[in-house]
Amino acid sequence: MARILTAVLFAAIGIFLAGGGIWLVALGGSLFYLLAGVAYLATAGLVLFRRPASLELFGLFTLAALGWAVWESGFEWWALAPRGGIIILSGLWLLTPWVRRSLDDDPEHTSAPAWPVAVPVAIAVGVAVFAMVNDPHDLPGQLPTDVAQASPDLGNDMPAGDWHQYGRSQYGQRYSPLDQITPENVSSLEVAWQYQTGDVKQEGDTKETTYQVTPLKIDDTLYLCTPHNWAIALDATSGEQKWKYDPNVGFNTDRQHQTCRGVTYWEDPSIAAGERCHSRVYLPTSDARLIALNADDGTVCESFAENGTLHLEQHMEYNPAGYYYSTSPPMAIDGKIIIGGAVNDNYSLYEPSGVIRGFDAQTGELLWNWDSAKPTQTEPLAEGETYTTNSPNSWSVFSADENLGLVYIPMGNQPPDQLGMNRSEAVETYSSSLTALDINTGQVRWVQQFVHHDLWDMDVPAQPVLLDLQRDGATIPAVVQATKQGDIYVLNRETGEPIIPITEEKVGSTETIPEDTAAPIQPTSGISFKPEPLTGADMWGATLFDQLACRIKFHSYKYAGRYTPPSLQGSIVYPGNFGTFNWGSVAVDPTRQVMFAMPVYLAFTSRLVPADKIPAKDAKATASEVGLNRNDGADYGVDMGPLYSPLGIPCQEPPWGYVAGVDLTTGETMWQHKNGTVEDLAPLPVPIKLGVPGIGGPMITGGGVAFMGAAVDNYLRAYDLTTGDVLWKARLPAGGQATPMSYEQDGTQYVVMVAGGHGSVGTKPGDYVIAYKLAGK
Repeated sequence: MARILTAVLFAAIGIFLAGGGIWLVALGGSLFYLLAGVAYLATAGLVLFRRPASLELFGLFTLAALGWAVWESGFEWWALAPRGGIIILSGLWLLTPWVRRSLDDDPEHTSAPAWPVAVPVAIAVGVAVFAMVNDPHDLPGQLPTDVAQASPDLGNDMPAGDWHQYGRSQYGQRYSPLDQITPENVSSLEVAWQYQTGDVKQEGDTKETTYQVTPLKIDDTLYLCTPHNWAIALDATSGEQKWKYDPNVGFNTDRQHQTCRGVTYWEDPSIAAGERCHSRVYLPTSDARLIALNADDGTVCESFAENGTLHLEQHMEYNPAGYYYSTSPPMAIDGKIIIGGAVNDNYSLYEPSGVIRGFDAQTGELLWNWDSAKPTQTEPLAEGETYTTNSPNSWSVFSADENLGLVYIPMGNQPPDQLGMNRSEAVETYSSSLTALDINTGQVRWVQQFVHHDLWDMDVPAQPVLLDLQRDGATIPAVVQATKQGDIYVLNRETGEPIIPITEEKVGSTETIPEDTAAPIQPTSGISFKPEPLTGADMWGATLFDQLACRIKFHSYKYAGRYTPPSLQGSIVYPGNFGTFNWGSVAVDPTRQVMFAMPVYLAFTSRLVPADKIPAKDAKATASEVGLNRNDGADYGVDMGPLYSPLGIPCQEPPWGYVAGVDLTTGETMWQHKNGTVEDLAPLPVPIKLGVPGIGGPMITGGGVAFMGAAVDNYLRAYDLTTGDVLWKARLPAGGQATPMSYEQDGTQYVVMVAGGHGSVGTKPGDYVIAYKLAGK
């Protein structure tokens, strides 16, 4: 019985590997899987006919497979495991007494000798054990600890214990000067209070319903919003609710995103302190409104705009419900509210404009509008005039330097993202760029583009980070801009000129559909986390079988590196649509001139679909950036998604997520470590440190501790800023796809994390706001 079972099992494995191997070879891939299939089939035949030579054959194959695996991937456990796991298990099965006894016709059932398989399997296991303790992906090191600037410019003035804007100040540094929590005592952090908003994902919500808010802290109150745009004020000491305002945004499955990253706080100098609406909270909503609330009680400030509500769809030629909304808090500066908006990706040629507008913060009067398709015409539009349809938008968070009179806008693309035909010269100039606008007029002061003729949705997703940088004995006003494609640009924020050099590199392919073109060169920064180009050897899987499937997938797509143009065949986009960096940005310590970052690596695919091949829209479909994007009115739609194996895991080899520390004075990455475990990804909750994807951002404190959730294993972690080592972690009740903040109240430093999950990432949904403090405080 054992002999027949073994022969059938090995034959089945052999047929799968040989069949898939033939397919892979035909696509130009590795010959190994075909040869492995032949070896399994030959072993099955020998076992069926009771030949002890089956053990010798399989032993030789095991050694050959081990040599191939090490040649392809080196001594890296997670690369070797799928290549050798099935083979080692097969060898161990052949070593069982009941199999070896079945290979001899002797009536006394003398077992065939074990050594032909035992020795190769033992060697393979020894290599695997060595690989387990070897981590070629780890870069140990230390960031400098010297104080480069004892009294750095942290942006707009506020008490050290407050957090007034999304990135704490208009500079977006995500740096709190509080130093009560240190590497020495952070392990004693405990929950101080926990609050649940009551706003949870519901039936009828779009897929990407996410909780990404970073609360503000002013005086003794925290201000935050929820996915459905409730504004909430909490007591900073107890976490008790002071007030809640629900704008009743309802449900609309045409919204690609149902989220709120934050609210904006502003004080009206024309109203006396303590009077109603002196302190205001501005709430952006997913139905294209901006609502001014009295910060003291959450009631609407009726003197703003139309009874407290500014309707952002004004002057839009096309305005389908759910196509335009603000997911990020606007910038309040110099008596103005400056706001952009998210426009649905790849829905239609007839979408709202991506215009950036400056309004009077007190009255809601339009002061200027910057439409990147008409960049010099910033005077307010007259009645009946409209902004440019589908012009590039900015959906992320702005930063500003009030002394220079500049607001910094991370720019997106003109939809459709993957089709570059019919873009104007102005659109080509400002797409995927960082653009500095005059706060008072909206006129462009400078622009630096990071992707030429963007065909990959590589919009600039992260809030720019401002600091005064010490280099070569001089102090330079700098802006640090993280990008999806993995480059981190360091520019002079007054002029836009590079501080860290930018080079133009030739791309691997410019082959596009006949109607389009691709840029032959693309910029790269001297600080770059761009991934190495993928090869077939980088394809991964839990087993040899899904690894083979991933290699077939890889060779079925077009791929020529980071900027492979979209195609009808389908192209690999790497880094993918989530980007190496996204809206979580990076955190900077301006005293030490160092940066904490979370680079992520996930490959995506995009395939252009001719309009006449696009099926009718499903009435039950909900908006998503993954899957078929219709591009109504265009010649092509686009089908996008992550490059996943049949088991639903990334096809490319891990790690997929890191943390990294960069010395900004030199541009050198001083340390880089895998980040996160598969505890909430695997069928069994085993906390294996694989290095997992994340979406969210970090925060740095003056005590030398960085905090970040973001990873898909539902933990808030504290890191030693100097070394990147994890010092403490807390299990979150839901996904932590937000950016933490820190504040002080009554002499106690708190760290706050929102845990509500992310619909597209698939982490656990929730509605939690959790504050931590040191034990005994």
